[in-house]
Amino acid sequence: MKYIDEFREKSIVKNLADQIAGFSDRNINLMEVCGTHTMAIFRSGIKQLLPKNINLISGPGCPVCVTSQSDIDCMLELASTKNLIITTFGDMLKVPGTKSSLEKIRSDGADIRVVYSPLDALEIAKENKNKEVVFWAVGFETTSPVIASVVDDTRKLKLRNFSVYCCHKLIPPAMAALLASREIKIHGFLCPGHVSSIIGTKAYQFIAQEFKIPCVVSGFEPTDILETILMLLKQIAKNTASVEIQYKRAVHPQGNIPAQEMLKRVFLPCDADWRGLGTIPQSGLKLNSDYAGFDARSKFQLKTKKAFEPKNCLCGEVLRGVKTPAQCKLFAKICNPENPFGPCMVSSEGTCSAWYKYNR
Repeated sequence: MKYIDEFREKSIVKNLADQIAGFSDRNINLMEVCGTHTMAIFRSGIKQLLPKNINLISGPGCPVCVTSQSDIDCMLELASTKNLIITTFGDMLKVPGTKSSLEKIRSDGADIRVVYSPLDALEIAKENKNKEVVFWAVGFETTSPVIASVVDDTRKLKLRNFSVYCCHKLIPPAMAALLASREIKIHGFLCPGHVSSIIGTKAYQFIAQEFKIPCVVSGFEPTDILETILMLLKQIAKNTASVEIQYKRAVHPQGNIPAQEMLKRVFLPCDADWRGLGTIPQSGLKLNSDYAGFDARSKFQLKTKKAFEPKNCLCGEVLRGVKTPAQCKLFAKICNPENPFGPCMVSSEGTCSAWYKYNR
């Protein structure tokens, strides 16, 4: 297929759905760990095309959603500091901390600016050398190479008023944590296309080898997702577990080597706190010693404090796949996009946001 309409062709969709319907002898749980997949699945009505025994579960695929409450509170405290500019992506503005949000603090006079790229944040630092500029870096392996490149450029420019509060997360360790918890039975993973374009498929091999769980890297169009499900079902039926690529037009087994090299140059893996999953070893990124001067945590001597989820909010359980948004008492009643109680309703890739928009 070559053109976008071909990936939404009804006859192809029907053919794939008919083949999937042939695997009706057992209940199967498949999890996607990408927020873009979550939105695509709901928007396309894919769940309604599947037989009842095939259950799609949304996992921790939204970087905004998995950012811990402690990190949010820490940034809110920093944002209240005078003579400081906080820059971040738009989704982070409405995410509620324990007592406030960046949006509310900005309305009270804090200098908080939405950027579309960390390069924009770097330009703000160049233009405001009399102020400290902090970029709140949130994302998975897809966005972290760009931020690594910006930090590397900052060091070359000898720009001392720019720093990064890094909340980057790594997807494969979270997949392993979900399997190790055994809260839910996962029979296969729809692996993230964007992330895999950077890291390739080697990072998932241990999931197939150690946990015996099939993995297929998926694209984002309806036919992509249905074909991925079919590929997973064929592995499960044969009782095999390997890592396959459905999204071959964008993902190669070796991934993006220059991007990987940039990550290794600037970052080191570290333990990280995930909303709903707790601390997962080696699941985050931190700046290495060569770039320590650009680490906002050490530069401003920031210390995260224990924080708790909003009362009655099931965002953590939703991220683990053990609850659905519809099971939350707040969903679509008190909690909605205009009045979000948790990040799963805030982010454009959040599961609650997807349910609210497409599945009510």
